[in-house]
Amino acid sequence: MPDESPLIQSLRAAVAAAPDDVPLRLHLAGLLLEGGLGQDAISQTAAALQRDPGNAEAQALMARAVTTPPAPAPADPRVPAPAAPPAPPRGAPGPASGRGSSGRGSYDWRRAEGELADVVPPRFVETPDTPDAPEPHQPLAADGSDDPGGTSAWEVERTGVRLADIGGMDEVKQRLDAAFLAPMRNPELRKLYGKSLRGGLLMYGPPGCGKTYIARAVAGELGAHFMSVSISDVLDMWIGNSERNMRELFQTARRSAPCVLFLDELDALGAKRSQLRHSGLRTTVNQLLAELDGVDADANEGLFVLAATNHPWDVDGALRRPGRLDRTLLVLPPDQPAREAILRHHLKDRPIAGVDVRKLAKRTDGFSGADLKYLCETAAERALMDSVRTGQVRMIGQDDLMAALGQVRPSTRPWFDTARNVAQFANEGGTYDDLPAYLKQKRML
Repeated sequence: MPDESPLIQSLRAAVAAAPDDVPLRLHLAGLLLEGGLGQDAISQTAAALQRDPGNAEAQALMARAVTTPPAPAPADPRVPAPAAPPAPPRGAPGPASGRGSSGRGSYDWRRAEGELADVVPPRFVETPDTPDAPEPHQPLAADGSDDPGGTSAWEVERTGVRLADIGGMDEVKQRLDAAFLAPMRNPELRKLYGKSLRGGLLMYGPPGCGKTYIARAVAGELGAHFMSVSISDVLDMWIGNSERNMRELFQTARRSAPCVLFLDELDALGAKRSQLRHSGLRTTVNQLLAELDGVDADANEGLFVLAATNHPWDVDGALRRPGRLDRTLLVLPPDQPAREAILRHHLKDRPIAGVDVRKLAKRTDGFSGADLKYLCETAAERALMDSVRTGQVRMIGQDDLMAALGQVRPSTRPWFDTARNVAQFANEGGTYDDLPAYLKQKRML
């Protein structure tokens, strides 16, 4: 990799201080491209196009960057050049051609491999046998520390996601703030009003709308550990193992307090016991109820249980008793500001030009976050195949995204068809009042 000049280093610092200065960023990208740093040049140009999609200079620079082959690594000036081999005497055979094990001749193959080491990375690498070196993405120990010597099989992690990273969804953020964040940030007021840090919240809504991401953001806001568990992590075919797994799961979360425990697919894990024919599943649900209650009054202090389900009407009512998962939160498809943020996130690392994100956000009402990601993937695939067919590399444009929009349909419609019946005929006690309000707003009820 070429060494960066002091000018490039200064420009990097200036761009970091003023990220919205498009001319400054393009100047840096041009110098990076001239210096053989093509990938960095593409990243800087893509960031400039994200801020000014119609910038002709940025479009031309991107076209140059994606078609310019990487510059070969310069030879190390500290390594002396090999001496030229002496000319063979007249009539003697010339140097070998290099084919076969005996045909290397006087060519320095080892030196050539050394020169290409920075250009062609090795296909395989080996981890050195150093017992003190930490492994990447190492889970925390059962007691919540960074020591991996704990005995628990459950992974405890830290998350850097915050609620500010979620675009839109202001109502969801307000509910989360009242349930968890405000009491945690104001311990004196919490003591004054007798607000406990224990309790749970059940998030429900169509699939792909970010319930897991929201749970991670809550853990990030609290500065707490995060544990994500699905039904496959708990259930076991042997009698008694599922209950033991559930008990160990909550014990690990309590030792890691403050901790956000996220239970996904709760409709399968905590289905109504009257619908469970297998006695093993019923005892697993009973164990979950006991763990939510805690062994004593302070057992679950600092443990925040978030659960998610696509079918809250199938969840056992005992799980939603006060003191357990007593609060519900409807997580709907992202609103327009959230859709705009999601589209920008999935397009930021791709070469784009002339993309009107706001127009796309208006045309994708009802799309989940997963649908929007698939939309961007489809548009990128269209541009890639067009480049392969024509032999000319081009950027992703508005036409590609609009063509993808004609192929991708929102995946939330079937869920709302079922939810509409529940909102009309099975809304006992006003549990799902938020749902009919949304359906009426979207003229689906």
